[in-house]
Amino acid sequence: MPEVPTPRLRGFPPLGRTRVVGVLNVTPDSFSDGGAFVDADVAIRHGLSLIAQGADLVDVGGESTRPGAERIPVEVELARVLPVVSALAQEGVGVSIDTTRAEVARRCLDAGAVVVNDVSGGTADPVMYKLLADRGVPCVLMHSRGPSVDMARRAFYDDIVREVREELSTRLDDASSAGVDPEQVVLDPGIGFHKAGAQNWPLLANLDAIAELGRPLLVGTSRKSFLGRLLAGEDGTPRSPDERDVATHATSALLAEAGIWGVRVHQVAPTVDAILVGTAWAAARVGRTS
Repeated sequence: MPEVPTPRLRGFPPLGRTRVVGVLNVTPDSFSDGGAFVDADVAIRHGLSLIAQGADLVDVGGESTRPGAERIPVEVELARVLPVVSALAQEGVGVSIDTTRAEVARRCLDAGAVVVNDVSGGTADPVMYKLLADRGVPCVLMHSRGPSVDMARRAFYDDIVREVREELSTRLDDASSAGVDPEQVVLDPGIGFHKAGAQNWPLLANLDAIAELGRPLLVGTSRKSFLGRLLAGEDGTPRSPDERDVATHATSALLAEAGIWGVRVHQVAPTVDAILVGTAWAAARVGRTS
């Protein structure tokens, strides 16, 4: 994978390595850990554990975005995430709120969240870009093509790298037109979102093309179904989500070697190790060629 430059992001000075964003789903129906952290106290303890293991941010999500997931009422999402976001922020944890709703983002920012992670790229709520512009907070705009309920129907591309790049460029332009400073924005290629199986590999192998848009990249491969299909048994049965962690760590090492800004993962401690390996590998290559 070619090395990817990391532009400046407001409020996040360079670390000299890839950041680790720990996943905290406070949902009953997420594809990997749905139901594990629906109790707020359990979720808060897990969030603190992710930080103790080396996470730089904890990404709290209250609405599943797994393929086929239906929307939930905003009141339900708020009830799930606000107690967790507030408690973690009070403990000094850097919290990212994973939501497509401006109202949820606003309430969580008021409760202490420092990043908004919008898997719709700002398209699901017409007020989101204005909120981001008004607050000036870092935000993640991900590539997707609509709601989760019909992901498979939209996973068609002639040239996936070019089309994802163009569609993310449009998101970035729309956000900028609404007053969002580009230095607030991280882009996410949306691995597994409206992308079927093997379609994800050329996207991962050509992230430098997405980086040409001039923004840092956050990449989430953790436990995704394309890894399960890669690791399928002789009968073609994909590996289950909790059997995809080693493959996830392999992608994290490769992403770190390429200089990606951040990875979003379920298992933090092994990811920290993988990033150390990838970072050392990249440094050794530079040392030999300089």
